[in-house]
Amino acid sequence: MHGAGNDFVIIDSRRRAGGVVTAALARAIGDRHRGVGFDQLAELRASDAADLDLDFWNADGSRAGACGNATRCVAARVMAELGRDSLRLRTARGVLLAERRDGQVWVNMGAPILDWRGVPLARDVDLDHLPLPEAPAAVGMGNPHCIHFVADADAAPVATRGPQVEHDPLFPEATNVEFAARIAPDHLRLRVWERGTGITLACGSGACATAVAAHRRGLTGRRVRIDADGGRLDVDWRDDGVWLTGPVAHVFDGVFSPEFLALAT
Repeated sequence: MHGAGNDFVIIDSRRRAGGVVTAALARAIGDRHRGVGFDQLAELRASDAADLDLDFWNADGSRAGACGNATRCVAARVMAELGRDSLRLRTARGVLLAERRDGQVWVNMGAPILDWRGVPLARDVDLDHLPLPEAPAAVGMGNPHCIHFVADADAAPVATRGPQVEHDPLFPEATNVEFAARIAPDHLRLRVWERGTGITLACGSGACATAVAAHRRGLTGRRVRIDADGGRLDVDWRDDGVWLTGPVAHVFDGVFSPEFLALAT
């Protein structure tokens, strides 16, 4: 599935206790030449506290704490399966609420984390103006984000600056890196380097973090249209959390061969 070009492999393990994904399997599936390829992998598991549990993996085999677009994709698929217009999904971020409104699936990604320990950062600094080149902002959305506000997002050095900031010592768990340009008080252009993956066409948690940072800097209101490389996302920072919506597409279903799985362990 994909959400605005942010693409995912989704594995349904709800009938298998404990799940099946390991770091080695995630890396094998994430190989775009020898596997399938993805920006993130999402595994569905049975839950005793929500409608389902949801785990996320990056293409390098590391865990991802949150993934807004994958959460929307999973919610859309499971809502259609169950004939429902709302779901509760338990992630490392907590239990997230998904709702279908006017044909769109919205997910509440929770309140932004605006404490340096929670992002997390290595030390106490001004989250709105980090002591890094161009004074970016930091916001936690279940994973860390470092947001640069630039004059022209299309000219931003995403491929070079992204990996540098991802592993800056200020971010002990590494970070996603965003480059955003203000178009209007309710409109941003965004490009993204994702931790553990690289450049992606969109990032749901990154869009949420960028909207929060832009409002805190006085650049936008609390509801923002965000144009990513792969399409439009909409973010609404409400009192109960940061809500995200955008397009969702189901591409194909598949079954891995025994030969592939044997090599992936």
